[in-house]
Amino acid sequence: MSIRVLVADDQEIARVGLAMILDAQPGIEVIGEAADGRRAVELARRLRPDVCLFDIRMPGLDGIEATRSLAGPDVHDPLAVVVITTFDLDEYVYAALRAGARGFLLKDAGPDLLAQAVRAAADGDALIAPSITARLLAAFAGSGPATRRPQPIDALTVREEEILATVARGRTNSEIADELHISLSTVKSHIASLMTKLGVRNRVEIAMWAYETRRVGN
Repeated sequence: MSIRVLVADDQEIARVGLAMILDAQPGIEVIGEAADGRRAVELARRLRPDVCLFDIRMPGLDGIEATRSLAGPDVHDPLAVVVITTFDLDEYVYAALRAGARGFLLKDAGPDLLAQAVRAAADGDALIAPSITARLLAAFAGSGPATRRPQPIDALTVREEEILATVARGRTNSEIADELHISLSTVKSHIASLMTKLGVRNRVEIAMWAYETRRVGN
């Protein structure tokens, strides 16, 4: 079955372009488009797409608030949202991830990375542009005291600590498998264990936990 995607962007040329790129990808189908955040939320709740692709700056309701409405921590049955924007600003990235986004890309990411992000979100995974991940890591490592996050009741294993560090640096599952010389299924198993131990919902939240507790550094 195809991955069903809803695209929301207030600029028609960008919205149409994103829809065309995604429709051209095997196994991906755009089922709806919206020009503002309120319409995007309305369509998402009605159509229940597998993935929502939202621009940040939209009239009425911006992409971050739209994401929070559909994927925030208080949402009972959250949808997968990937945020895409022209604006490479750290506060946007952090706000989007806090709102529940499963991915964050810049509009110049290219068709391949866009498709990867959509497929990752549909699989319950997440993808953030590596350049953004690296910069966020540096920013968290260099600012203020670490956040007092609860430590896991069950201590992380040595391998889980390694997986934690690679996830925080924006590595995909395949890249982690190659880097640590383990199978893809083993990577997925460790990530599932990390989510359980840390009490988080996806790999983005794993990365944020690592940043905020300084479990990873520059």
